[in-house]
Amino acid sequence: MKNKKHILIILLLFLTVNTFAYTEKNLLVKKADMESLKSMLIMNQKWVPYPKYNDRKGWDNLLGDSKADLIKDGEKYLNYEWQVVKATDYLEFERSGNRNIMESPYNNNNKATVALLMAELAEGKGRFIDQLINGVYQSCEMTSWALSAHLTAQHSKRILPDYTEQIIDLGSGNLSAVLAWTYYYFNNEFDKVDPAISKRLYRELKDRTLDPYMNEDRFWWMAFNLKPGGMVNNWNPWCNFNVLQTCMLLENDKDKLAKAVYRTMQSVDKFINYTHSDGGCEEGPSYWGHAAGKMYDYLQLLSNITDGQVSIFNEPIIRNMGEYISRSYVGDGWVVNFADASAKGGGDQQLIYRYGKAVNSTEMMQFAAYLEKQKPSKFKADIDIFRAFQTLLYRHELSSQKPVHITPDYTWYPETEFCYIKDKAGLFLATKGGYNNESHNHNDIGTFSLYINNMPVIIDAGVGTYTRQTFSSERYSIWTMQSNYHNLPIINGVPQAFGSQYKAKNIAFNPKSSTFSVDISKAYPETAQVKQWIRSYKLKNGTLVIDDIFDLSEATQNNQINFLTWGDINIDILGEVTISTNGQKAVLEYDKNNFTPAIETITLDDSRLSNVWGEKIYRVSLNAKNAVKKGKYSFVIKKK
Repeated sequence: MKNKKHILIILLLFLTVNTFAYTEKNLLVKKADMESLKSMLIMNQKWVPYPKYNDRKGWDNLLGDSKADLIKDGEKYLNYEWQVVKATDYLEFERSGNRNIMESPYNNNNKATVALLMAELAEGKGRFIDQLINGVYQSCEMTSWALSAHLTAQHSKRILPDYTEQIIDLGSGNLSAVLAWTYYYFNNEFDKVDPAISKRLYRELKDRTLDPYMNEDRFWWMAFNLKPGGMVNNWNPWCNFNVLQTCMLLENDKDKLAKAVYRTMQSVDKFINYTHSDGGCEEGPSYWGHAAGKMYDYLQLLSNITDGQVSIFNEPIIRNMGEYISRSYVGDGWVVNFADASAKGGGDQQLIYRYGKAVNSTEMMQFAAYLEKQKPSKFKADIDIFRAFQTLLYRHELSSQKPVHITPDYTWYPETEFCYIKDKAGLFLATKGGYNNESHNHNDIGTFSLYINNMPVIIDAGVGTYTRQTFSSERYSIWTMQSNYHNLPIINGVPQAFGSQYKAKNIAFNPKSSTFSVDISKAYPETAQVKQWIRSYKLKNGTLVIDDIFDLSEATQNNQINFLTWGDINIDILGEVTISTNGQKAVLEYDKNNFTPAIETITLDDSRLSNVWGEKIYRVSLNAKNAVKKGKYSFVIKKK
């Protein structure tokens, strides 16, 4: 009976793979139509769970020991010189691809605004009001709040802001939310100085955010014009979350508010529809906080303004999306980092706790407590004011949770096609299928990472600092994006190709034998002349066995099997590659009669990579001695 159960599991897994179809779940709009939503809305900002500005006792209680630090941080900006984002700062993105030249002064101003806002809420004496007004006016005088890297959404397709149109992107959304909270808390105080201040701020928020959102369908992240095979990523919940805050804090006409809230529900449904029911985040753990995490923030706001009547926290997909962050955490700060994710992280423990509480996930709440124990958090407000306020509300609850990180021996995402397997010897295998047009895609179908006692041994490098090239037609000229620099074969001298048509097929996962296999032949273009290439991974008792069974139409070049690694590498003994990384040792065994080893040293001159791996990593290439049409390669990685 037990064997039959496993056979059934495998059959079901076969039937669910390679399902990249967009599924019309529409969980939000099924909860309420426009008319019923009107009756649910809590009007006039009575949904806000934080103290009023003049409630000094309320703020003292909420801030606790953070009050003095917030005031001290705000004092640093009492004489701050507000920075001008120059026209040439924007143009630099077109000229060199550098986005930081524009973003640095912009972010510095936003940081000052947040610090002054929080300091005034903490102290309540009006000492920070004038400088906060300066920050408000500085923002209002900008032509656009959008980032230079995103201004190609303008009709002109150029980078210099066009005063005739407003773009809602991640940057403008973040600033809109900050300024909406500023308006909510200080419009009366501003009026004491001059009513023109609040009037101007309200108009700018309406013109830059509320009106474009209600009147435009063309922003790609809204997904209202989504085409078959189209992508919906973290931009959708992130931007909708910021728009919803702005609406909830400014709009007091019930009909208008209902239309706006319902429109965000329709849009966020597109993101949930796009996400597979298994909850996997194809963008990787680094983006979880911006994808599932922002969706959670959005859902919390929606629940707040409808008094819990529009809530989907009990839906399995929402819980699965949350628990992905726990399952993808290997240990000691290392995570599974497919796509553009970094190999280091773990997530915001306060956010993970709140999300876990909302979906009733003990795993997430205990994982949050585990992260807190490893590295205690200190409250600090940033551009995401809502998260800062929510952290203040819930941060003391975290201490009541048991700080443990317990996950199953395997986690299988049959639709997203990620597979994590652990063994009792301390090995953790992460591998994937998928397709080569995922959000933040790398050409990496069939790749894997291997960890020993939480330490990465066979690695995924991640991604370097974002430039113009990163999200352009030049993306795959960057080495980190190429299958050549993932743990994959180069077949007949040809790497994997970019595009939705390049995908995994015939995926199988057997939990009983801890085996994952995938045919990666369709990830390569026709020039690779590959009919079949089945890669399988089997993890057991401190050993990973990798088999490549292949069938080529022609064998024009010798195949090359690549492994990315770091630490101390030695290939002097034929048939073995020894790897020593931060106290963990492994040996990669190969057939010395079939392969010649070579090492390429990759110098990391990008801080986003070197901060994770150090000055260099290595590509170990096992070069086949013969070009053959059919065959089987076997590799064994053992813990030493």
